[in-house]
Amino acid sequence: MAGTSTAYLSLGGNLGDPAASMSAALAMLDDDPATKVAAVSSLYRTPPWGKTDQPDFLNAAAELSTALSARALLDLCLEAEHRLKRVRGERWGPRLIDLDILMFGDSEIHEPGLDLPHPRMLERAFVLAPLAEIAPALVLEGVSAADRLASADKAGIERLPSGRDWWQRGGKGR
Repeated sequence: MAGTSTAYLSLGGNLGDPAASMSAALAMLDDDPATKVAAVSSLYRTPPWGKTDQPDFLNAAAELSTALSARALLDLCLEAEHRLKRVRGERWGPRLIDLDILMFGDSEIHEPGLDLPHPRMLERAFVLAPLAEIAPALVLEGVSAADRLASADKAGIERLPSGRDWWQRGGKGR
């Protein structure tokens, strides 16, 4: 695709079958003619963050190549969440699926509903662990993702043994 940007997403969920929901969301993004999934991390089981009285989450990260604008990519992610029946309840509460754009090329965007790079990703090891797996050299505020993860509190975060094969379960290769 000519004129593309590299975007990184965080995916997560803790209701139903989060791996199937994340795989379905990636397939929806990959099916868009302007967006292709370039890399997907392993799944990580992570303790809840913010609101802790809920089930553990499954989290992953994906690298996309897209000809869409950041706003159009956000709209595509929100449409995928909607198609997968995400209900937006309490902040940091349980959910079937959550897609967050972490970075969109070198863009710094601060618009209603869209802040890039994601303003809280550096505080969250559940975001950094899968992101560092697929993009260890990615520079986040002057420090590589791998180095950011090395200094983060990774308590309770477990990389699942399925590796990256969970995404292929959705019928799509990487």
